[in-house]
Amino acid sequence: MVRDLMTRPWQTLATVATDEGPLELRRRGERDFLIVIAGRVLMTSAAHRSEVALAQLAAARLVGRPQPRVLVGGLGMGYTLRAALDAFAPDARITVAELTPAVVEWGKGPLAVLTSGAATDARVEVVVADVARVIAAASAEPSAAYDAILLDLYEGPNAATQRKDDPFYGAAALGRSHAALRPGGVLAVWSEDPDAAFARRFASAGFAVTTQRPNQGGRTHVIYLGVRR
Repeated sequence: MVRDLMTRPWQTLATVATDEGPLELRRRGERDFLIVIAGRVLMTSAAHRSEVALAQLAAARLVGRPQPRVLVGGLGMGYTLRAALDAFAPDARITVAELTPAVVEWGKGPLAVLTSGAATDARVEVVVADVARVIAAASAEPSAAYDAILLDLYEGPNAATQRKDDPFYGAAALGRSHAALRPGGVLAVWSEDPDAAFARRFASAGFAVTTQRPNQGGRTHVIYLGVRR
């Protein structure tokens, strides 16, 4: 059965034009999906352990905190959101900021089977927005602060994001994330590979930082956890 599935061709369910090239949702069988941009695989339903760990590790730092407010940057296939719904307190309020409207449509449509409809859960608000702007707005309004911010963005910090004005991982951006969190709140950042320069910058922004490698023995995906001092 597995061999038969692997030999089936991928079916393109939807294509959306973006500045980086065509963004495509592809399916093979009932639960095997790819999201591809300009021919490069962004994410696959076959591998999502680190995305799930991103939410689980953050939630473990906030056990017992009532009605936590959680911001998820990037919907993707919904695995981080599903894990957040399962890991945070039942009264958590979760906002997902997703830049691409089509990804929201896919998450509520064909991809919903992967996460038991996480994107349509009553505890979730999905907004089509740049998460950097959502964080900046919260940083300017203390009453809008979050208990956790989970950044599950393509590639994460890397050599190309070292500039000071990087909107997610630069020093000023990390300062805004710090201001957008309540005391003791958690900023969790998914990264495709380790980035020592980012880890140092993260700590310098007022966070107590730890590094997790949920895929030991496999891919080198890294999760950076920063607790606001």
